[in-house]
Amino acid sequence: MAREKIRLVWRKIDELIPYEHNAKLHPPEQVSALVRSFDEFGRIVPAGIDAAGNLIYGHGRILAARERGDTDFPCILIDHLSETQRRAFVHADNLLAQSGTDENVLRAEMAALSAAGFDVTLTGFDPAGLQLGEENEDDAAPFWGDVDAESSEEYEAFMEKFKHKLTTDDVYTPDNIYDALRSWAIAHYSLGDRPTVRPFYPGGDYQSFDYPEGCVVVDNPPFSILSEICAWYDERRIDYLLFAPGLTTFSINAGRCRYLPIGLDVLYSNGASIATSFVTSLGPWKIELCPDLYAALAEPNEQNKRAQTKTLPNYEYPDAVCSVAMNKLAKYGQTLRIRDEDAAFFRALDAQRAVGKAIFGGGFLLSEKAAAEKAAAEKAAAEKAAAEKWALSDRERELISSLGGEADG
Repeated sequence: MAREKIRLVWRKIDELIPYEHNAKLHPPEQVSALVRSFDEFGRIVPAGIDAAGNLIYGHGRILAARERGDTDFPCILIDHLSETQRRAFVHADNLLAQSGTDENVLRAEMAALSAAGFDVTLTGFDPAGLQLGEENEDDAAPFWGDVDAESSEEYEAFMEKFKHKLTTDDVYTPDNIYDALRSWAIAHYSLGDRPTVRPFYPGGDYQSFDYPEGCVVVDNPPFSILSEICAWYDERRIDYLLFAPGLTTFSINAGRCRYLPIGLDVLYSNGASIATSFVTSLGPWKIELCPDLYAALAEPNEQNKRAQTKTLPNYEYPDAVCSVAMNKLAKYGQTLRIRDEDAAFFRALDAQRAVGKAIFGGGFLLSEKAAAEKAAAEKAAAEKAAAEKWALSDRERELISSLGGEADG
């Protein structure tokens, strides 16, 4: 078979054109992870472009490079595809590269990297979920032993942070966020009695919605087809103010909207936190920075974050119990060395097992001697943490520098 016409080139990021109908989403947490990956490994996986600079694959990598402050990026120049093939391959690449993972192989690889001192989170995998480390045949029980991990408050609260978050394509905006946006829009654009409508309620069909005369659409549409939605409204002269992804706001509808870039990390109803701005057909300005809009949404957004925040239970253990919480001792300069014969590994106290709980991450029972040494280190750390440190004035520093002259012979 003939070889395809491809070659490696470097292109200015500002000259690359994202495919506006790319269905793959790139939330801020993924972009941040890619930035860390670039810092560690370099930009060694190119994006794919055609001769005109249209992105075929690598949209997330380009977002991360821009976030990182890069001005150019390595690209594979692909010039043998037709326009239809190029559009189709954007979606094919998103789907065909997906596959399952052999967790046994992955766990062994991550354990080896971790043992070598490498930060395995840079690979994109969660070490907590992989349970790194080997277990012998006599200890083949799951991480939580005979305690049900699903019933552990500590486990649930910790793992909540790593659960996959859906996107705004799957969610309705929190009511307090929407109410704040609507009130701001009515005042800012002097909408008066013009009706505001929400055709993007989950399961709704915006093209079949009955739009009242003179209405304004104020809503959170699916981000993946936002350009298509704006163009549909523009064609029918229906005014709108719509939520938009903050990182790619200006690319929505190929620059034909008006844009309100605020970049607030909005917490949506399903737990997705996404940098959000707005596109609109209202007002005289092509681009308008609105601090009052940011402030109007920031307050209810913080309320939502506080309401959703989960914290790990705060348990107090006997001195003879050593859990991973001991790592805080290093912060306050405490050393602690425990011998093999002074420690016995266990997963839960008998009192915890009776109520279906456990020590998160496992722990050790200590000998009386080791327990006393641990208690002393904890006391010293607590005293150091609680101590108030006063600063020296310039006068006092000068006085100190004058002290300590040579003594008379």
